[in-house]
Amino acid sequence: MGRPKKISDGELLAACERAIGRHGPGFTLAQVADVAGVSVGTVAGRFGSKHGLLLALMAGGTAALEARMRSIIAAQPDPVAAVRESLVLAAVGVDDPETAAQHLAQLGADLADPGLREGFAAQRRAVRSVLTPLLEEAGLPYAPPARQAAGILAALVNGLQQDWALSPEGALADRLRQDLDSVMSAWRGPRSAL
Repeated sequence: MGRPKKISDGELLAACERAIGRHGPGFTLAQVADVAGVSVGTVAGRFGSKHGLLLALMAGGTAALEARMRSIIAAQPDPVAAVRESLVLAAVGVDDPETAAQHLAQLGADLADPGLREGFAAQRRAVRSVLTPLLEEAGLPYAPPARQAAGILAALVNGLQQDWALSPEGALADRLRQDLDSVMSAWRGPRSAL
């Protein structure tokens, strides 16, 4: 019988996210282990390699993001506010410029890998599948079809994170809310306010 796990896979994946935030795409398994307070062998034993760790991070991250979005939506009766707040949650953990820049650098490296690129495509599909029914319900008469609107809003959030990392004025979450409200207010129609 093997020894019981002293740290969960989820805790190791969270340590990986923090290591990426500190070191960008050059992060190592040793840095992940250091953040987690475990040996390199523990990280390597669970995920095999840096690539295996990134694949696990992508799969787990998509499931966790979708669950957090659904939790926010369940707690928010207004569909427009639910869309906004579930998208703002993308800023959690990358709300300082240096961390955001390091995660963006990692994204660039990840997109060159077919497996990780497919993971991002799956995450994109998951976000759109969560947002589409809300946007159908939202009553935004000047919005494009709900699925297209979901893609536009998700792309806006992704672009704003990059823009904010380059020129961090104010809090990222505030900037996301402000710009999402501007777009959805325009979709609501003349002289509307969210």
